[in-house]
Amino acid sequence: MGFFGKLFEKKICDVCGGEIGLLGNRKLEDGNLCKECAKKLSPWFDDRRHSTLEAIKEQLAYREENKKAVAAFQLTRTLGDSTKVLLDENAGNFIVTSASKWQETNPDVIAFSQVTGCRLDVEEDRDELYREGKDGQRVSYNPPRYSYSYDFYITINVNSPYFSEIRFRLNRSTVSMETGGGLLSGMSSKPVDYREYEQMGNEIVSALTKPAAKARVAAAIAAKPKKAVVCPFCGATTLPDANGRCEYCGGAVNG
Repeated sequence: MGFFGKLFEKKICDVCGGEIGLLGNRKLEDGNLCKECAKKLSPWFDDRRHSTLEAIKEQLAYREENKKAVAAFQLTRTLGDSTKVLLDENAGNFIVTSASKWQETNPDVIAFSQVTGCRLDVEEDRDELYREGKDGQRVSYNPPRYSYSYDFYITINVNSPYFSEIRFRLNRSTVSMETGGGLLSGMSSKPVDYREYEQMGNEIVSALTKPAAKARVAAAIAAKPKKAVVCPFCGATTLPDANGRCEYCGGAVNG
């Protein structure tokens, strides 16, 4: 079969069994995926072409199960601007989404304990400003003047089988300013919108890293083998609970 024959050859999605239209194929390492099935994958997943059919099916099963987590998600706090970090602090979960009707988009529900790192990156672009000289040529100001533009990005590193990083721009539009010299970081006053996004980004970092550290410590304590002790209050041999209390009478024991 020639090149054009292969191009127009009918292809079947190896997940749903449906026919794949022209230009609708999403190649896998060992199979084909239709665009409708591809839409169901996590928006943070970016390694489709190197994924096997089995791995894609596993992820789609996870995505179906994730719908239950979305339905159970109880929003307690919202951080961010156009792309938001939604927190369910009671359950220890969060969502990152830009959708206003996020319940309908099946965003990934991620546990705080899955967060391995979170940072705010401020990307700066600087261009020198010039004035027109007597001969019509560009001449630098003295001292030099610059225009600055800034974009704020949040990067969340997570422990997940399907993606390891969530990165999104925090600001709706680029923050711009002009200055007569020197770097913005060394100036006593930053533009209002710069300070707002900087504060917003730091709040997100704090909201995700502090609970994540606490959750990892709690998980390590829970995984630690328990030692049976005799309760000094009721005399029973007990395995103390997570709070170090007797499982029978609730008295505080050592263990």
